[in-house]
Amino acid sequence: MAIETTPLSYSIREKINFDGRIALITGASRGIGKAIACGLAELGAHVIITARNAEPLEDTANEINSTIGKATPIVCHSARSKDISILFERIQNDFGRLDILVNNSATNPYFGPILEAPETVLDKTFEVNCKGYFLMSQQAGKMMVSQGKGVIINMASIEGLSPSPFMGIYSMTKSAVIMLTKVLARELGPAGVRCNAVCPGLTETRFASVLVDTPEIHERYVQTTPLGRHAQPDEIVGAVIYLASDSASYTNGAILVCDGGKTA
Repeated sequence: MAIETTPLSYSIREKINFDGRIALITGASRGIGKAIACGLAELGAHVIITARNAEPLEDTANEINSTIGKATPIVCHSARSKDISILFERIQNDFGRLDILVNNSATNPYFGPILEAPETVLDKTFEVNCKGYFLMSQQAGKMMVSQGKGVIINMASIEGLSPSPFMGIYSMTKSAVIMLTKVLARELGPAGVRCNAVCPGLTETRFASVLVDTPEIHERYVQTTPLGRHAQPDEIVGAVIYLASDSASYTNGAILVCDGGKTA
């Protein structure tokens, strides 16, 4: 007796195809942001990449345009409302839509105990890691709601789930990013806009160089991570690709951890 099978109603290749989509990645001149921009561009998205410094941003855009896809570099301080307004005005004028926002810019200027942290450090960390994500999401969310579709992905951190020694202020901001993600998922979901977060563990970037390059810190991290190592930037990209793609069409408000099992 023949067994009837039901053919798949979709192609997984089509679900991870970003042809014709416009993606904005902040803090994309290097590290995880650059890796994400390259991944999305390789799969067909036209990536708009931002950072505060023009030269490395132009270098990344040239690399993408000459090898794998399309990139437009726009210098923007992701925590300044004036810069963000100018950025989104240009996106509207040049592209007419925005399909994907990846909030990736981050700072961590202080490594030490909370009781000794200067107020200026608190202000700076929250400005970039929280206010910037809020303002970017607000502008992108309005555009996406008017389209009836869109994806916002916030790069959080496992520090937002459980703080490491001397990372208190950074951990506080990343915890706020996780809550922002949940709020946006609830508020924008009815309009067809999804919002999710990725929580990387220790990743080898210039941003995290003090943690990777300090033997006693790095050894402690590796010893408490089941995979026994830190991550490379391209190992975080797959999580973003999934969340940005139609394969994740029913994934909203999720916190996707990529940490080698450290928080397991």
